[in-house]
Amino acid sequence: MNATAVLARVRDAERRAGRAPGSVTLVGASKTRTTAEVQSAHAAGVTDFGENYVQELVLKAPQCRTARWHFIGHLQRNKAKAVALHASCLHTLDSTRLADHLDGLLTGRADFDVLLEVNVGGEGSKGGVAPDGAEALAEHVLRHCPSLRLVGLMTIPPPDDAPRVWFAALRELRDRLAARLGHPLPALSMGMSDDLDEAVLEGATFVRVGTALFGPRPPKV
Repeated sequence: MNATAVLARVRDAERRAGRAPGSVTLVGASKTRTTAEVQSAHAAGVTDFGENYVQELVLKAPQCRTARWHFIGHLQRNKAKAVALHASCLHTLDSTRLADHLDGLLTGRADFDVLLEVNVGGEGSKGGVAPDGAEALAEHVLRHCPSLRLVGLMTIPPPDDAPRVWFAALRELRDRLAARLGHPLPALSMGMSDDLDEAVLEGATFVRVGTALFGPRPPKV
């Protein structure tokens, strides 16, 4: 468990970026990790965790109730109810159909944060809305989904040697959208174990870290 070192790395990146301490939230990407590993990281100071699989969220969240839970994987509408029950933030909203469905599940609440997943590199193998479709999706959420609190954008950059270019592209898109919509979008979810430093320099407010926090995943058998 490397919680102390990763938290220090995040704080150091904030300092180098000239940002306030605590302006970046470390989200422990706990996919395939045990509940005991999550509890250990939480005890070491990690307050937020993100799951990619609904079945793992349902298992772990009730056993670590003082943590804040995020869903950071692709979400199918038929599994959205469990996310609405166990998480407080979705990083991967990518369609009006999912937005409408989730909003219906959350009727009467106003405490569920959503970020639009943007496919900044236009990769066919990845989900997310295209950059030129983000404004229409954001407008739909703001106009028709009162139970969803739209707070920002999320991306996973193409696997190349220049992630900072893509992080900058997401930040610039966020700035344009916020100005056009007249709605603040303070959150940027970008950066993982290998590139969180670059992400913080470009304005990330959430970094999703798995391997650097928990260590290498055991090999599949």
